[in-house]
Amino acid sequence: MPVYVQHEILAKVGDVFNAEALWQAPGLALFSRRPLLRDLLERSPREQRGRAATRCFSHVTLMLPQDEVDDDRHLTRGARVRDLAQSLAALHQKDFGDLLGGDEVRYHVVGNEAVGSGEVKVKFGHAVYLPAPGEQLLYTVTASRDSAIWQPVCAVYPDQRLTLVGQDEANATFAVPGWPFGLDAGILLINDGPESEIEVQVRPKDTLDCRFDAAGGYYVIRGRKAGGDGAGQRLLLRIERAGAPARAALPASPGVLPARTPSVWKPRATAAIDNEMTAMPLAGATLPAAAPALENDATYAPLARHRITLAALALPRLSRYRDTGAAALEIGLGANLAPAAPGQDCPIRFLVDDADELHALTAAGRQRIKAPAQFAPLDGASVRLHAVAPEMAERYAALLALPQGPEQPAAAGTRLVFGRGMPALAGLRVLDGPAFLRQLDGSAAASADRLGLSRNAFSWEATSEGLRVVRLSETQALFHLDGELRLVAQVANASLEQPYLLPSGHHLVAGHYVLRFDA
Repeated sequence: MPVYVQHEILAKVGDVFNAEALWQAPGLALFSRRPLLRDLLERSPREQRGRAATRCFSHVTLMLPQDEVDDDRHLTRGARVRDLAQSLAALHQKDFGDLLGGDEVRYHVVGNEAVGSGEVKVKFGHAVYLPAPGEQLLYTVTASRDSAIWQPVCAVYPDQRLTLVGQDEANATFAVPGWPFGLDAGILLINDGPESEIEVQVRPKDTLDCRFDAAGGYYVIRGRKAGGDGAGQRLLLRIERAGAPARAALPASPGVLPARTPSVWKPRATAAIDNEMTAMPLAGATLPAAAPALENDATYAPLARHRITLAALALPRLSRYRDTGAAALEIGLGANLAPAAPGQDCPIRFLVDDADELHALTAAGRQRIKAPAQFAPLDGASVRLHAVAPEMAERYAALLALPQGPEQPAAAGTRLVFGRGMPALAGLRVLDGPAFLRQLDGSAAASADRLGLSRNAFSWEATSEGLRVVRLSETQALFHLDGELRLVAQVANASLEQPYLLPSGHHLVAGHYVLRFDA
Protein backbone atom coordinates (compact mmCIF):
# COMPACT_ATOMS: atom_id res chain seq x y z
CA MET A 1 0.00 0.00 0.00
CA PRO A 2 1.40 3.44 -0.88
CA VAL A 3 2.42 5.69 1.99
CA TYR A 4 -0.44 8.18 2.18
CA VAL A 5 0.72 9.71 5.47
CA GLN A 6 4.40 10.42 6.21
CA HIS A 7 5.01 10.43 9.95
CA GLU A 8 8.49 11.29 11.23
CA ILE A 9 10.09 12.32 14.53
CA LEU A 10 12.70 15.06 14.91
CA ALA A 11 14.68 14.16 18.03
CA LYS A 12 17.13 16.04 20.25
CA VAL A 13 15.63 19.46 19.52
CA GLY A 14 16.93 22.14 21.87
CA ASP A 15 14.16 24.67 21.17
CA VAL A 16 11.01 23.24 19.61
CA PHE A 17 9.88 26.76 18.60
CA ASN A 18 13.06 27.51 16.58
CA ALA A 19 11.97 27.26 12.94
CA GLU A 20 15.51 27.37 11.49
CA ALA A 21 16.65 24.56 13.79
CA LEU A 22 13.75 22.38 12.69
CA TRP A 23 14.07 23.20 9.01
CA GLN A 24 17.76 22.63 8.23
CA ALA A 25 20.97 22.00 10.14
CA PRO A 26 23.61 24.77 9.84
CA GLY A 27 26.86 24.24 7.97
CA LEU A 28 27.84 21.45 5.63
CA ALA A 29 28.46 18.61 8.08
CA LEU A 30 26.57 16.18 5.85
CA PHE A 31 27.79 13.04 7.58
CA SER A 32 26.87 14.11 11.11
CA ARG A 33 23.71 16.09 10.71
CA ARG A 34 20.30 14.69 11.61
CA PRO A 35 17.55 14.60 8.95
CA LEU A 36 15.33 17.63 9.58
CA LEU A 37 12.14 18.91 8.03
CA ARG A 38 13.65 20.16 4.77
CA ASP A 39 15.41 16.83 4.23
CA LEU A 40 12.22 14.87 4.87
CA LEU A 41 10.24 16.90 2.33
CA GLU A 42 13.04 16.60 -0.21
CA ARG A 43 13.33 12.82 0.19
CA SER A 44 9.55 12.27 -0.10
CA PRO A 45 8.29 14.41 -2.99
CA ARG A 46 4.65 14.49 -3.96
CA GLU A 47 5.44 13.82 -7.61
CA GLN A 48 8.67 12.98 -9.41
CA ARG A 49 9.93 12.16 -12.88
CA GLY A 50 12.65 9.57 -12.67
CA ARG A 51 14.69 10.66 -9.66
CA ALA A 52 13.91 14.34 -10.07
CA ALA A 53 11.17 15.85 -7.90
CA THR A 54 8.57 17.79 -9.86
CA ARG A 55 6.24 18.70 -7.00
CA CYS A 56 6.49 18.74 -3.21
CA PHE A 57 3.98 18.53 -0.37
CA SER A 58 2.73 21.83 0.94
CA HIS A 59 0.59 20.96 3.99
CA VAL A 60 2.48 19.98 7.15
CA THR A 61 1.33 19.30 10.71
CA LEU A 62 3.79 19.64 13.59
CA MET A 63 3.13 18.08 17.00
CA LEU A 64 5.08 19.56 19.91
CA PRO A 65 5.22 18.47 23.56
CA GLN A 66 1.89 19.43 25.12
CA ASP A 67 3.53 21.14 28.09
CA GLU A 68 5.51 23.44 25.78
CA VAL A 69 2.37 24.45 23.88
CA ASP A 70 0.43 24.99 27.12
CA ASP A 71 3.21 27.21 28.54
CA ASP A 72 3.24 29.26 25.33
CA ARG A 73 -0.51 29.73 25.50
CA HIS A 74 -0.29 30.83 29.13
CA LEU A 75 2.70 33.18 28.78
CA THR A 76 2.43 34.65 25.26
CA ARG A 77 -1.16 33.79 24.26
CA GLY A 78 0.20 31.35 21.65
CA ALA A 79 2.54 33.81 19.92
CA ARG A 80 5.45 31.34 19.63
CA VAL A 81 3.19 28.71 18.04
CA ARG A 82 1.95 31.23 15.46
CA ASP A 83 5.47 32.50 14.75
CA LEU A 84 6.72 28.94 14.25
CA ALA A 85 4.01 28.13 11.72
CA GLN A 86 4.58 31.38 9.80
CA SER A 87 8.38 31.04 9.79
CA LEU A 88 8.30 27.44 8.56
CA ALA A 89 5.82 28.38 5.82
CA ALA A 90 8.18 31.15 4.68
CA LEU A 91 11.18 28.79 4.62
CA HIS A 92 9.12 26.21 2.74
CA GLN A 93 8.07 28.78 0.14
CA LYS A 94 11.65 30.05 -0.23
CA ASP A 95 13.31 26.64 -0.76
CA PHE A 96 10.56 24.78 -2.65
CA GLY A 97 8.74 27.58 -4.46
CA ASP A 98 9.41 26.07 -7.90
CA LEU A 99 7.93 22.70 -6.78
CA LEU A 100 4.66 23.94 -5.29
CA GLY A 101 2.69 24.03 -8.54
CA GLY A 102 0.57 26.89 -7.26
CA ASP A 103 -0.30 25.17 -3.97
CA GLU A 104 -0.55 27.31 -0.85
CA VAL A 105 1.89 26.40 1.91
CA ARG A 106 0.08 25.69 5.20
CA TYR A 107 1.49 24.67 8.56
CA HIS A 108 -0.45 23.60 11.63
CA VAL A 109 1.24 23.41 15.04
CA VAL A 110 -0.47 21.54 17.88
CA GLY A 111 0.41 20.00 21.22
CA ASN A 112 0.41 16.26 21.82
CA GLU A 113 0.76 14.37 25.09
CA ALA A 114 2.52 11.50 23.31
CA VAL A 115 5.42 13.72 22.16
CA GLY A 116 8.41 13.57 24.47
CA SER A 117 10.48 16.50 25.67
CA GLY A 118 12.88 17.75 22.99
CA GLU A 119 10.96 16.02 20.19
CA VAL A 120 8.82 17.24 17.32
CA LYS A 121 6.55 14.94 15.30
CA VAL A 122 6.03 15.81 11.64
CA LYS A 123 3.08 14.68 9.50
CA PHE A 124 2.60 15.27 5.78
CA GLY A 125 1.66 13.30 2.68
CA HIS A 126 -0.97 12.61 0.05
CA ALA A 127 -3.72 12.21 2.67
CA VAL A 128 -2.76 15.19 4.86
CA TYR A 129 -4.81 18.34 4.23
CA LEU A 130 -5.08 21.57 6.19
CA PRO A 131 -8.21 23.65 5.49
CA ALA A 132 -7.94 27.31 4.60
CA PRO A 133 -9.29 29.87 7.09
CA GLY A 134 -13.08 29.97 6.77
CA GLU A 135 -13.25 26.94 4.48
CA GLN A 136 -16.62 25.22 4.90
CA LEU A 137 -17.07 21.50 5.52
CA LEU A 138 -18.20 19.30 2.66
CA TYR A 139 -18.69 15.98 4.51
CA THR A 140 -18.72 14.69 8.05
CA VAL A 141 -17.60 11.12 8.77
CA THR A 142 -18.76 9.09 11.77
CA ALA A 143 -18.21 5.46 12.77
CA SER A 144 -20.07 2.86 14.80
CA ARG A 145 -19.71 -0.78 15.80
CA ASP A 146 -23.43 -1.33 16.45
CA SER A 147 -25.28 1.34 14.35
CA ALA A 148 -26.62 2.95 17.53
CA ILE A 149 -23.65 4.81 19.02
CA TRP A 150 -21.98 6.97 16.36
CA GLN A 151 -18.68 8.70 17.12
CA PRO A 152 -17.05 11.45 15.04
CA VAL A 153 -14.07 10.50 12.91
CA CYS A 154 -13.23 13.50 10.75
CA ALA A 155 -14.41 16.20 8.40
CA VAL A 156 -13.74 16.36 4.67
CA TYR A 157 -13.32 19.74 2.92
CA PRO A 158 -14.03 20.56 -0.74
CA ASP A 159 -10.33 20.56 -1.79
CA GLN A 160 -9.36 17.63 0.43
CA ARG A 161 -9.03 14.85 -2.12
CA LEU A 162 -7.63 11.94 -0.07
CA THR A 163 -8.37 10.99 3.53
CA LEU A 164 -7.08 7.83 5.18
CA VAL A 165 -8.76 6.64 8.39
CA GLY A 166 -7.50 3.76 10.51
CA GLN A 167 -6.28 2.66 13.90
CA ASP A 168 -4.25 5.72 14.93
CA GLU A 169 -3.17 9.14 13.72
CA ALA A 170 0.44 8.01 13.35
CA ASN A 171 -0.39 5.84 10.33
CA ALA A 172 -3.53 7.53 9.02
CA THR A 173 -5.00 10.97 8.59
CA PHE A 174 -7.47 10.32 11.40
CA ALA A 175 -8.05 7.57 13.95
CA VAL A 176 -11.37 5.71 14.06
CA PRO A 177 -12.76 5.09 17.58
CA GLY A 178 -13.07 1.35 18.20
CA TRP A 179 -11.08 0.40 15.07
CA PRO A 180 -11.07 -3.45 15.03
CA PHE A 181 -8.87 -4.29 12.04
CA GLY A 182 -5.31 -3.73 13.24
CA LEU A 183 -2.54 -1.32 12.36
CA ASP A 184 -1.94 -2.32 8.75
CA ALA A 185 -5.52 -1.83 7.52
CA GLY A 186 -7.17 1.43 6.52
CA ILE A 187 -10.09 3.03 4.69
CA LEU A 188 -9.33 5.51 1.93
CA LEU A 189 -11.87 8.25 1.16
CA ILE A 190 -11.51 9.79 -2.31
CA ASN A 191 -13.17 13.15 -2.87
CA ASP A 192 -13.26 14.34 -6.49
CA GLY A 193 -15.20 17.52 -5.75
CA PRO A 194 -18.58 18.75 -4.50
CA GLU A 195 -20.38 17.38 -7.57
CA SER A 196 -19.21 13.80 -6.95
CA GLU A 197 -19.97 11.36 -4.17
CA ILE A 198 -17.07 10.22 -2.02
CA GLU A 199 -15.50 6.95 -3.14
CA VAL A 200 -14.66 4.49 -0.36
CA GLN A 201 -11.84 1.96 -0.74
CA VAL A 202 -10.44 -0.48 1.82
CA ARG A 203 -6.74 -1.21 2.11
CA PRO A 204 -5.45 -3.91 1.82
CA LYS A 205 -8.30 -5.23 -0.28
CA ASP A 206 -7.62 -8.87 0.54
CA THR A 207 -8.21 -8.37 4.27
CA LEU A 208 -11.30 -6.13 4.29
CA ASP A 209 -14.65 -6.26 2.55
CA CYS A 210 -16.72 -3.11 2.01
CA ARG A 211 -20.33 -2.71 0.89
CA PHE A 212 -22.88 0.06 1.11
CA ASP A 213 -26.05 -0.57 3.11
CA ALA A 214 -28.64 1.56 1.32
CA ALA A 215 -31.30 1.02 4.00
CA GLY A 216 -29.00 2.13 6.80
CA GLY A 217 -27.22 4.82 4.82
CA TYR A 218 -23.71 3.65 5.79
CA TYR A 219 -20.82 1.49 4.62
CA VAL A 220 -20.29 -1.89 6.27
CA ILE A 221 -16.63 -2.91 6.50
CA ARG A 222 -15.81 -6.46 7.57
CA GLY A 223 -12.58 -8.33 8.18
CA ARG A 224 -12.51 -11.35 5.87
CA LYS A 225 -9.00 -12.80 6.17
CA ALA A 226 -9.16 -15.87 8.40
CA GLY A 227 -6.85 -15.61 11.35
CA GLY A 228 -5.92 -12.00 10.63
CA ASP A 229 -6.52 -8.91 12.73
CA GLY A 230 -10.21 -8.08 12.81
CA ALA A 231 -11.34 -11.34 11.20
CA GLY A 232 -15.11 -11.55 11.60
CA GLN A 233 -15.30 -7.98 12.99
CA ARG A 234 -17.31 -5.20 11.41
CA LEU A 235 -17.27 -1.41 11.36
CA LEU A 236 -19.97 0.93 10.10
CA LEU A 237 -18.90 4.17 8.40
CA ARG A 238 -21.38 6.96 7.68
CA ILE A 239 -20.49 9.81 5.31
CA GLU A 240 -22.94 12.72 5.23
CA ARG A 241 -22.87 16.03 3.42
CA ALA A 242 -22.49 18.89 5.86
CA GLY A 243 -25.69 20.84 6.33
CA ALA A 244 -27.85 18.13 4.74
CA PRO A 245 -30.96 17.13 6.71
CA ALA A 246 -30.60 14.00 8.81
CA ARG A 247 -31.44 10.91 6.79
CA ALA A 248 -34.25 8.74 8.09
CA ALA A 249 -32.73 5.30 7.58
CA LEU A 250 -35.94 3.38 6.94
CA PRO A 251 -36.81 1.04 4.08
CA ALA A 252 -39.57 1.78 1.61
CA SER A 253 -42.16 -0.10 3.66
CA PRO A 254 -41.40 0.99 7.22
CA GLY A 255 -44.18 -0.97 8.88
CA VAL A 256 -43.48 -4.39 7.37
CA LEU A 257 -41.75 -6.41 10.02
CA PRO A 258 -39.03 -8.89 9.05
CA ALA A 259 -39.79 -12.60 9.04
CA ARG A 260 -39.11 -14.35 12.30
CA THR A 261 -39.18 -17.72 13.96
CA PRO A 262 -41.94 -18.43 16.45
CA SER A 263 -41.19 -17.73 20.11
CA VAL A 264 -42.56 -19.86 22.94
CA TRP A 265 -43.76 -17.83 25.89
CA LYS A 266 -45.00 -19.25 29.17
CA PRO A 267 -48.55 -18.00 29.95
CA ARG A 268 -49.15 -16.31 33.26
CA ALA A 269 -51.39 -17.63 35.95
CA THR A 270 -54.93 -16.82 36.84
CA ALA A 271 -55.00 -14.44 39.79
CA ALA A 272 -57.50 -13.41 42.39
CA ILE A 273 -59.17 -10.03 42.11
CA ASP A 274 -57.15 -7.37 43.95
CA ASN A 275 -59.22 -4.84 45.86
CA GLU A 276 -56.25 -2.70 46.91
CA MET A 277 -55.71 0.75 45.35
CA THR A 278 -52.02 0.23 44.55
CA ALA A 279 -52.66 -0.83 40.94
CA MET A 280 -49.93 -3.43 41.21
CA PRO A 281 -49.80 -6.39 38.77
CA LEU A 282 -50.84 -9.74 40.15
CA ALA A 283 -48.75 -12.85 40.48
CA GLY A 284 -50.07 -16.37 40.76
CA ALA A 285 -49.55 -19.99 39.95
CA THR A 286 -48.84 -21.24 36.46
CA LEU A 287 -51.77 -22.44 34.42
CA PRO A 288 -51.89 -26.23 34.28
CA ALA A 289 -50.80 -27.81 31.04
CA ALA A 290 -53.58 -28.91 28.74
CA ALA A 291 -54.32 -32.63 28.65
CA PRO A 292 -52.91 -34.36 25.55
CA ALA A 293 -55.47 -34.78 22.81
CA LEU A 294 -56.60 -38.26 21.83
CA GLU A 295 -55.59 -39.47 18.40
CA ASN A 296 -59.20 -39.37 17.14
CA ASP A 297 -59.66 -35.80 18.42
CA ALA A 298 -57.18 -34.46 15.86
CA THR A 299 -59.69 -35.23 13.13
CA TYR A 300 -62.29 -32.85 14.57
CA ALA A 301 -60.19 -30.16 16.33
CA PRO A 302 -60.25 -26.76 14.55
CA LEU A 303 -56.91 -25.34 13.46
CA ALA A 304 -55.58 -22.44 15.58
CA ARG A 305 -55.41 -19.92 12.76
CA HIS A 306 -55.84 -16.77 14.88
CA ARG A 307 -53.02 -15.30 16.90
CA ILE A 308 -52.05 -12.12 18.71
CA THR A 309 -48.46 -10.88 18.33
CA LEU A 310 -46.61 -8.17 20.22
CA ALA A 311 -45.39 -6.35 17.13
CA ALA A 312 -43.98 -3.23 18.78
CA LEU A 313 -43.62 -1.34 22.04
CA ALA A 314 -45.06 2.16 22.33
CA LEU A 315 -42.48 4.21 24.23
CA PRO A 316 -44.36 6.61 26.51
CA ARG A 317 -43.73 10.26 27.21
CA LEU A 318 -42.71 10.02 30.87
CA SER A 319 -43.42 13.70 31.43
CA ARG A 320 -47.11 12.73 31.57
CA TYR A 321 -46.37 10.59 34.62
CA ARG A 322 -44.01 12.91 36.48
CA ASP A 323 -46.18 12.83 39.60
CA THR A 324 -45.50 9.07 39.88
CA GLY A 325 -41.74 9.67 40.20
CA ALA A 326 -40.94 7.81 36.97
CA ALA A 327 -37.46 8.88 35.81
CA ALA A 328 -36.55 6.46 33.00
CA LEU A 329 -38.00 3.53 31.08
CA GLU A 330 -35.33 1.19 29.68
CA ILE A 331 -36.00 -1.73 27.35
CA GLY A 332 -33.37 -4.21 26.20
CA LEU A 333 -33.33 -6.45 23.15
CA GLY A 334 -31.49 -9.74 23.64
CA ALA A 335 -29.23 -11.68 21.32
CA ASN A 336 -32.23 -12.75 19.20
CA LEU A 337 -33.64 -9.18 19.41
CA ALA A 338 -36.51 -10.34 21.61
CA PRO A 339 -37.49 -8.06 24.52
CA ALA A 340 -35.33 -8.57 27.59
CA ALA A 341 -34.70 -6.93 30.94
CA PRO A 342 -31.97 -4.24 30.78
CA GLY A 343 -29.73 -6.14 33.21
CA GLN A 344 -29.40 -9.06 30.81
CA ASP A 345 -26.82 -9.38 28.04
CA CYS A 346 -28.43 -7.10 25.44
CA PRO A 347 -26.64 -5.90 22.28
CA ILE A 348 -28.86 -2.79 22.31
CA ARG A 349 -31.17 -1.05 24.77
CA PHE A 350 -33.55 1.87 24.38
CA LEU A 351 -34.28 4.42 27.10
CA VAL A 352 -36.85 7.19 27.53
CA ASP A 353 -36.06 9.74 30.24
CA ASP A 354 -38.36 12.10 32.14
CA ALA A 355 -37.66 14.83 29.56
CA ASP A 356 -39.14 12.52 26.87
CA GLU A 357 -35.76 12.18 25.15
CA LEU A 358 -34.86 8.87 23.47
CA HIS A 359 -31.46 7.23 23.91
CA ALA A 360 -29.79 4.14 22.49
CA LEU A 361 -27.40 2.24 24.76
CA THR A 362 -24.83 -0.34 23.67
CA ALA A 363 -21.44 -1.54 24.83
CA ALA A 364 -19.98 1.50 23.04
CA GLY A 365 -21.90 3.97 25.20
CA ARG A 366 -25.07 6.02 25.12
CA GLN A 367 -26.35 8.38 22.45
CA ARG A 368 -29.48 10.44 21.97
CA ILE A 369 -31.61 9.35 19.01
CA LYS A 370 -34.73 10.51 17.18
CA ALA A 371 -37.48 8.64 15.39
CA PRO A 372 -37.66 7.44 12.68
CA ALA A 373 -34.40 5.52 12.77
CA GLN A 374 -33.01 2.08 12.03
CA PHE A 375 -30.32 0.14 13.89
CA ALA A 376 -28.32 -2.98 13.05
CA PRO A 377 -26.74 -4.13 16.33
CA LEU A 378 -26.26 -7.62 14.87
CA ASP A 379 -25.46 -8.91 11.38
CA GLY A 380 -28.52 -9.88 9.41
CA ALA A 381 -30.98 -8.23 11.78
CA SER A 382 -32.28 -4.70 12.17
CA VAL A 383 -34.41 -2.76 14.62
CA ARG A 384 -36.70 0.06 13.56
CA LEU A 385 -37.86 3.00 15.58
CA HIS A 386 -41.02 4.53 14.09
CA ALA A 387 -42.29 8.04 14.59
CA VAL A 388 -45.81 8.32 15.97
CA ALA A 389 -48.71 10.12 14.35
CA PRO A 390 -49.48 13.64 15.67
CA GLU A 391 -52.67 12.34 17.30
CA MET A 392 -50.53 9.96 19.42
CA ALA A 393 -47.61 12.31 20.08
CA GLU A 394 -49.10 13.61 23.32
CA ARG A 395 -48.83 10.13 24.84
CA TYR A 396 -45.98 8.43 22.98
CA ALA A 397 -42.43 9.34 21.92
CA ALA A 398 -41.91 6.53 19.37
CA LEU A 399 -42.84 2.98 18.39
CA LEU A 400 -40.13 0.35 18.78
CA ALA A 401 -40.79 -2.48 16.32
CA LEU A 402 -39.91 -5.94 17.66
CA PRO A 403 -38.33 -8.35 15.18
CA GLN A 404 -38.87 -11.18 17.69
CA GLY A 405 -41.98 -10.22 19.63
CA PRO A 406 -43.87 -12.97 21.50
CA GLU A 407 -47.18 -14.30 20.23
CA GLN A 408 -50.12 -16.24 21.59
CA PRO A 409 -52.98 -18.13 19.90
CA ALA A 410 -56.38 -16.48 19.84
CA ALA A 411 -59.14 -19.08 20.00
CA ALA A 412 -62.20 -18.12 17.98
CA GLY A 413 -65.45 -17.59 19.84
CA THR A 414 -63.80 -16.81 23.20
CA ARG A 415 -63.96 -13.35 24.78
CA LEU A 416 -60.97 -12.49 26.99
CA VAL A 417 -59.88 -9.35 28.80
CA PHE A 418 -56.51 -7.66 28.31
CA GLY A 419 -55.23 -5.46 31.09
CA ARG A 420 -52.77 -5.01 33.90
CA GLY A 421 -54.58 -7.37 36.24
CA MET A 422 -55.79 -9.95 33.73
CA PRO A 423 -54.07 -13.27 32.92
CA ALA A 424 -55.34 -13.29 29.32
CA LEU A 425 -52.46 -12.42 26.97
CA ALA A 426 -50.25 -11.81 30.01
CA GLY A 427 -47.33 -13.37 28.15
CA LEU A 428 -47.40 -10.39 25.79
CA ARG A 429 -46.99 -7.86 28.62
CA VAL A 430 -43.21 -8.05 28.59
CA LEU A 431 -42.76 -4.85 30.66
CA ASP A 432 -44.69 -6.22 33.62
CA GLY A 433 -41.76 -6.31 36.02
CA PRO A 434 -39.58 -4.09 38.24
CA ALA A 435 -36.50 -4.05 35.98
CA PHE A 436 -37.72 -1.66 33.28
CA LEU A 437 -38.88 1.46 35.13
CA ARG A 438 -36.65 3.55 37.42
CA GLN A 439 -37.85 6.12 39.91
CA LEU A 440 -36.32 9.55 40.55
CA ASP A 441 -34.66 8.23 43.72
CA GLY A 442 -32.92 5.51 41.69
CA SER A 443 -35.08 2.65 42.90
CA ALA A 444 -36.93 0.26 40.61
CA ALA A 445 -40.70 0.65 40.21
CA ALA A 446 -43.07 -2.25 40.70
CA SER A 447 -44.16 -2.47 37.06
CA ALA A 448 -43.97 -0.28 33.97
CA ASP A 449 -47.49 -1.42 33.10
CA ARG A 450 -48.85 0.99 35.67
CA LEU A 451 -48.12 3.79 33.19
CA GLY A 452 -50.99 3.98 30.73
CA LEU A 453 -52.51 0.49 31.02
CA SER A 454 -55.71 -0.08 32.98
CA ARG A 455 -56.37 -3.22 34.98
CA ASN A 456 -59.22 -3.96 32.54
CA ALA A 457 -58.26 -2.20 29.32
CA PHE A 458 -60.31 -3.97 26.63
CA SER A 459 -61.85 -7.29 25.78
CA TRP A 460 -61.43 -9.07 22.50
CA GLU A 461 -62.93 -11.87 20.49
CA ALA A 462 -61.32 -13.40 17.41
CA THR A 463 -63.67 -13.92 14.47
CA SER A 464 -63.31 -14.62 10.79
CA GLU A 465 -64.11 -10.94 10.07
CA GLY A 466 -61.45 -9.62 12.45
CA LEU A 467 -60.84 -8.93 16.12
CA ARG A 468 -63.91 -7.56 17.92
CA VAL A 469 -62.70 -5.08 20.52
CA VAL A 470 -64.71 -3.70 23.44
CA ARG A 471 -63.25 -0.81 25.43
CA LEU A 472 -63.74 -1.54 29.14
CA SER A 473 -62.12 1.46 30.84
CA GLU A 474 -63.09 5.06 30.17
CA THR A 475 -59.52 6.19 30.89
CA GLN A 476 -57.87 3.62 28.60
CA ALA A 477 -56.61 5.08 25.32
CA LEU A 478 -56.80 2.69 22.37
CA PHE A 479 -55.41 3.36 18.89
CA HIS A 480 -55.94 1.44 15.66
CA LEU A 481 -52.87 1.20 13.39
CA ASP A 482 -52.72 -0.39 9.97
CA GLY A 483 -50.28 -3.08 8.83
CA GLU A 484 -47.49 -0.53 8.43
CA LEU A 485 -47.99 0.98 11.91
CA ARG A 486 -49.74 4.06 10.57
CA LEU A 487 -52.63 5.53 12.53
CA VAL A 488 -56.11 4.65 11.31
CA ALA A 489 -58.21 5.93 14.19
CA GLN A 490 -58.45 6.35 17.91
CA VAL A 491 -60.86 3.77 19.29
CA ALA A 492 -63.29 5.78 21.40
CA ASN A 493 -66.62 3.99 20.85
CA ALA A 494 -66.36 0.24 21.27
CA SER A 495 -69.17 -1.24 23.31
CA LEU A 496 -70.36 -4.79 23.78
CA GLU A 497 -73.37 -4.01 21.59
CA GLN A 498 -71.24 -2.34 18.92
CA PRO A 499 -67.65 -3.65 19.17
CA TYR A 500 -64.81 -2.14 17.16
CA LEU A 501 -63.65 -4.45 14.37
CA LEU A 502 -59.87 -4.68 13.89
CA PRO A 503 -58.99 -6.26 10.51
CA SER A 504 -56.46 -9.05 10.24
CA GLY A 505 -52.90 -7.74 9.97
CA HIS A 506 -53.74 -4.49 11.77
CA HIS A 507 -52.57 -3.32 15.20
CA LEU A 508 -54.18 -2.15 18.43
CA VAL A 509 -52.22 0.09 20.85
CA ALA A 510 -53.00 -0.15 24.54
CA GLY A 511 -50.56 1.23 27.07
CA HIS A 512 -47.03 0.24 25.99
CA TYR A 513 -48.21 -2.59 23.77
CA VAL A 514 -48.81 -2.66 20.02
CA LEU A 515 -50.67 -5.91 19.35
CA ARG A 516 -51.17 -7.34 15.86
CA PHE A 517 -54.10 -9.62 15.06
CA ASP A 518 -53.46 -12.28 12.43
CA ALA A 519 -56.10 -14.62 11.09
